[in-house]
This record gives sequence, C-alpha cells and structure tokens, in this order.
Amino acid sequence: MTSYRSEALFKRAQLVMPGGVSSPVRAFHGVGGTPRFIASGKGAQLTDVDGQKYIDYVLSWGPLILGHAHPSVVRAITEQAALGTSFGAPTELESELADTIIGAMPAIEMVRFVSSGTEAAMSAVRLARAVTKRQKIVKFAGCYHGHADGFLVQAGSGVATLGLPDCPGVSEGVARDTLSAPFNDLEGVAQLCRSHDVAAIVVEPVAGNMGLVLPEPEFLQGLRDIASRTGALLIFDEVMTGFRVAAGGAQALFGVEPDLTCLGKVIGGGLPAAAYGGRREFMRHVAPLGSMYQAGTLSGNPLAMAAGLVTLREILKPGVFAQLGEMTTALASAMQQEAAAAGIPVTTACVGSMWGFFFSREPIRHYAAARALVDTRQFSAFFHAMLDQGVYLAPSAFESAFVSTAHDAATLDATRRAMRASLAQVANMGPPHPA
Repeated sequence: MTSYRSEALFKRAQLVMPGGVSSPVRAFHGVGGTPRFIASGKGAQLTDVDGQKYIDYVLSWGPLILGHAHPSVVRAITEQAALGTSFGAPTELESELADTIIGAMPAIEMVRFVSSGTEAAMSAVRLARAVTKRQKIVKFAGCYHGHADGFLVQAGSGVATLGLPDCPGVSEGVARDTLSAPFNDLEGVAQLCRSHDVAAIVVEPVAGNMGLVLPEPEFLQGLRDIASRTGALLIFDEVMTGFRVAAGGAQALFGVEPDLTCLGKVIGGGLPAAAYGGRREFMRHVAPLGSMYQAGTLSGNPLAMAAGLVTLREILKPGVFAQLGEMTTALASAMQQEAAAAGIPVTTACVGSMWGFFFSREPIRHYAAARALVDTRQFSAFFHAMLDQGVYLAPSAFESAFVSTAHDAATLDATRRAMRASLAQVANMGPPHPA
C-alpha cells in the first residue's frame, strides 16, 4: 500500500527534525519503510494523509483508552478551551482529578501533576533520594521510565528498538548511581540491595517497553519485601499500566502497594499530563511543603485536567474493564491461534487492556531473552503486511499494543482476517533465524 503524501511529508520532515520525527520509534527504523503521517482519528480508526484507514492498536502509545476523538473528551476540551488554555495558577479541575486518582489507588494519598511520564519518574526518584538520604536506584533491564539521564541505563522502548547502546551524553557519575537487574529476578535485586545503600527500586509492574512481559508470581511482592527490609522506597512506574490494566492499576490487580507511583498516558485523556504520588508522609517532602524542589509551567494544564477527568469517569463506570479485558484476551487468542495455524512460533500475553506478542518459540520473561530470542525480521514483515491490511501496530517488536472501548466485534473480526493474511506472508519467508 503506497503512501505517496506520507513519503513526501517524511522527506520534508527529515530536513527540519532529527530523523523526521519528534520521538524516535515513529521513524520506522525498527521495521523499515516510511512512517504514515496521520490526518485524523475517530473511535478505533486512524486515517492517514493519503486517505488510508487503519484499525489502531497504538492509541497514541496508550493514552486513548476511549478511542480517538471521544465525544465526551472533545466536549470537555472544547468547553475548557473557550474559558482559557493555561493559567499558571491552581484550578478546581486539578483537585477533582487528584481526588479521582486517590479514590482509585489506595497507595496514593497525595499527588503532584506534571506534564510527562519522564517528569513523573525523575521526580519520584528525586523524592525517594530526599526521603532516604541515599543516592543509588535499582531499575530493570528493558524497563523504560522516560529519557532522564539515570533511566537510560539498559532502557527498553525506543533504545531497544533502535539497537542503541546505553545513551551517549549520560555522565559516568549518573550511570554509577543506576544499578540494573533482570526483570523477574528477585535474587539479583536482593543482592544489589545487600551491596549498596539503595534509595529506590523502580519498576514497571507489567513491563511494556520490551514488548509485553508479565511479572512472575511473587515478583512484585518480593520487591515490596526487599524494599521494606532494606529501607528503599518501592516505586511503581504505572505511566503505562495505570488505569490500563485495572481500575486501580497494576498495584490493585496484583495486590501490592508501592511507596510511590508514577502515572501518565490515560490520566491525560490524550493530552500531555502525568503525575507522581504516594503516602502523605513522603509527599510532604515536596516543595512548597518540603525542600525537594520540582516545578513545571504547564503542570496541571486545565485542558489536560479536563480531558483526564472525563476519561477516568468514563472508564471507572461498572463493566468497562471487563469489556476491555474480554476484547484484549480475544485479540491475544486470535494471534496465537492464527500463528499456530500458519506454523509460525509466536508467544502472546495480555493483561487488562494491554496485549502483545513475540515471534519466539519460548515465553519471554526478561530483556535479555527478548533481545536474543525474538525474530525481528519476522516481526517487520508481519508489521508491514498488517499495515497493508489496514491494521496499525507499533513499529517495533519491543512495544505493547492497546485496546480501547471503541474496539468491538467488527474490529476484532477484521483484525483476525488481517492476522491470517499477514501470517501467511510471514510463513512464505521461510524458517526464522536460529534461537
């Protein structure tokens, strides 16, 4: 499927922006070809500048849990825009959204709004250091917590997609303060915490940036126990999972309470908004109550607060997460069944309204396995075949897919047909590379 105008726009964009994009994975370097330039979105569907339509499972990388241009969200943004777009002063909307978040997540008693997941994660770590008077943090290889310097040590997401080494520009001193362990490896974390004074253990409770990798039983509770035993704070980065995998996030789904939580994506309803929060005793260290300084000109932006508030009110209605879960399970099952019928080794996973798959014979439980076992050549072929069939997936073998309330039986049937046709093309490529 040729996208003539996208090709022309991409050439123009590359003259004025690095790689022609505002975020690296969008450049299609992980799969080859030309990125589609999007003209509009409605419900579960995208339309590119050439008029091609796609069923969308990227959903702006997760925020659009109600689908594109949901009428309630559009109305809330429009009404607020008529009153003003930014004030640099408190608004009632901030407190209403904070109350909604706190009501859904018992581990959070106070929140501070910021504008991006990166800001939320870097602020939560700064807070943990202020509380514990320690410097080092433990993160997990392949988990992505934004592009702050300390998080780019063995980061997932775009760093994994592009095959980059640990990021140039990060000082040796910062890198030394970041300790890395394999995801799902409790003993590795315990050993690091025995050897170092650790301020925080930072984890995506469901890894979504090395592909979708679920925590093994007892992993999250084990992290909670290690943190409590060593005096480190446990930070759940729920920028992706918050209000995605369950009404109360991964912490509610798995029954493990972190000390601090990072949120983003869904809480902005498609506009730039994020937050970090936790128990009152910790949040009282944040200025102006305490001495841990953090600020932002557009933090608590009223447009984002209005969009986020409407979004959370819609998805917290009874039955919504059950509906999302059924659709997600059906998609993962369809992928597994169609791949088996085509004779292609594929493993799948899903949780809440997140789903994912790997072209791999073995289940993936950590980043090293994702890098070693996943056939990215097969993924790239599948990605482009699905695009030609009118299905838009993330242009990376190491990202998650998402479902919205706008996806229905018709989109499921169309997606399954696209999977069948696309997997047939992959099968014609011949056997995958040796694992």
